[in-house]
Amino acid sequence: MDKAKQDALAAYRGMWQDFVAAGATSDWQSPKLGQHATGIALTNLSRGLYADHVNGLVTKGEPKLSPSVSSVEPPDAPTKIVVTDCGDSTNWLKYRKDNGQLADDKPGGRRLINAIVQKQSDGSWKVTEYGVHEVGSC
Repeated sequence: MDKAKQDALAAYRGMWQDFVAAGATSDWQSPKLGQHATGIALTNLSRGLYADHVNGLVTKGEPKLSPSVSSVEPPDAPTKIVVTDCGDSTNWLKYRKDNGQLADDKPGGRRLINAIVQKQSDGSWKVTEYGVHEVGSC
């Protein structure tokens, strides 16, 4: 079970690393996005990047993550793991692509993030859903 937890946490961290890399250019078609995310999670990542692309925004920096496993199902042979995080977006903000200025005056901050990470048919773990709450939620 410890390996399953480690694999799920690695998939969660990997999803955000892939999103950070794609966000630098708002590459909503980045093939990396599917390495650690699938389903609703992958759709939401791509949609967010597409919106930024259309609006001429890029994301600079990276979030600080501190994920932990909050539940494992079933306990004896996990296929679904819920990860809870208090991600800090203070140094991960959106900028205008044309002039490099901050996109808005909203500061980043600590946000509650819940994610479902599921074992795939090939044995890999991928984030299938996630929710990011408002700044100050953790």
